[in-house]
This record gives sequence, C-alpha cells and structure tokens, in this order.
Amino acid sequence: MWDVPVHKESGRWVEPGVVYLVATPIGNLADMTERAIAVLKTVDAIACEDTRHARKLLDHFGIRNRVFSLHEHNEAARAAEIGARLAAGESIALISDAGTPAISDPGGLLVRALKAQGHRVSPIPGACAAIAALSAAGLDSTHFWFEGFLPAKSRAREARLQYLHGQPSTLVFYEAPHRIQATVESLCSVLGGAREAVLARELTKRFESLDSGTLDELRAALAEGRVPARGEFVVLVAGASDNETDAEETVPVDQLIEALLAEQAAPSMIARVVASLTSRKRNAVYESLMSRVRGEQD
Repeated sequence: MWDVPVHKESGRWVEPGVVYLVATPIGNLADMTERAIAVLKTVDAIACEDTRHARKLLDHFGIRNRVFSLHEHNEAARAAEIGARLAAGESIALISDAGTPAISDPGGLLVRALKAQGHRVSPIPGACAAIAALSAAGLDSTHFWFEGFLPAKSRAREARLQYLHGQPSTLVFYEAPHRIQATVESLCSVLGGAREAVLARELTKRFESLDSGTLDELRAALAEGRVPARGEFVVLVAGASDNETDAEETVPVDQLIEALLAEQAAPSMIARVVASLTSRKRNAVYESLMSRVRGEQD
C-alpha cells in the first residue's frame, strides 16, 4: 500500500529529533524526488559535504534553508553536535555531493553515532550510481558485492582484489577518472583479463555510456581513448566462475600486511584486518608486527 509520509500531528514532512539521509541526483537534476525537496525545505538545517556545491543544488529547487558542512575531516565532531540538536527537538537532513549519503560518502560514522545515542535515522531514497549501473549492465544482478572505491596505491589495491578474486557475485566498484586506467590494469592483473565487465560512465548525464566487454578489451579501449577517461565511473565485473570458486583460494597474508604497512596503518589495525580476513590470530599478528618494529629500531 502506498503512503504519503506526512507527520500526522504537525502536517509536516519531517518529525522533530530525526536525521534524514536525503539522496540527491547523480548528474540529472530531473531525478530529484518530490519528497526529497519537501524534506529539505522543512528540516531545521541541512548538513552537506561542500556548502558551495550544495547551495547550487538547493537554489535550483528553491530551497532556502541553513546549511553546514559535514565531511570526512569533521564528521566525528559534527556527530556530537547533531546529536545535541536532535535532543533539543530539531530535525536535520544530510546530503552528499551526489547520490545517497553514507554510501561511499560521509555519513556512516554519523549514523552509527546517532543510533548509539538512541536517535532515529530515516532514509529518503533516490539516485544511486551503483544500482543504476547494475540494472543496465547485463551482468548477474541477483547477487552483487558493492566494494565502492578501491585503495589508491597499487599494492593495497591488488591485495584487496586478491581477497575478492573468488567472489562469485558481480563486483561493483566506483572510480575517479584519473585512476580508472590503473584500476582496470589491476583488475586484469588479479582477476584475469577474460572476465566480463562493464564501464558505466557519466550516468544520467548527456554523455552517459555503458561499455561492455572483457577486462582486457576495456583496458585497451581506455588506453586507445575509445572509452574517454572523463567523468565518474562505475566499474562492474562478473563474479568468479565455478572453476575459480572451486579452486582453493587463500589470502596472501604477507602481501596483505605489506600493503597495509605501505598505507601507514597502525599495527593494531593491521592485526585486526588480517585476523578478520584470514585464519591467523589477531594477537599473534600483532606480536609479530611489534617484534618487527622493535627489530627495525635496534
């Protein structure tokens, strides 16, 4: 049954003490929903990644509301501030630069903090690049693994892809134009160039394209400029075949550790990650790392 979610007591689109995660267009302004506009007009304030970018979007829809920044560098501090405002009865909306907040964008830490404080978090759904690309890719969409952005450094990126090598579900990645060639090179190297894949570029915009082929074919298309390295990409890769998933797959632990060290991760974090992905014990990994550190200091 359909419903129009207007608060019964006040007749407003929002309720006091609630944070609304509002999806915004990923490129085509016509994809903004009526409900998103109503919520953004009605809340007490709007948190956004970039206030200047958000102001352009809000002005287009006649939304004259207060905005304040919430990004990866201040999210923890903002979580405490927003929690206090909710406790005082305000309603707050969160938007990202494009798409759905907290999905490969700031917001996840905020949501966890607010839920731990007992506050309500409500999604206002809309555009999502991953789902849009998956729906039109022609790959298996029954099961998929959303990875988001891979690490920027090649060793860490390839270590992560080694972990995903045997995943039978369709893999979905986000990538920026200046890293797309390197990422597809890594995909070919680790997953194999014969995997079927799709490069979805500039979704919902004028120059939208979805190019299909093997990873090797798409790597060549990028290198030759037949697929321009411009705009934001969604990269979709077919899952591992039965032969690949039946083969014994082990995470290359030493390579994983070296990749995390290259990212300057703390020993405690490395131990936690390695223990979660392998059969190694967290304490054993940590002690081994600390012994290595002490040895380098001697």
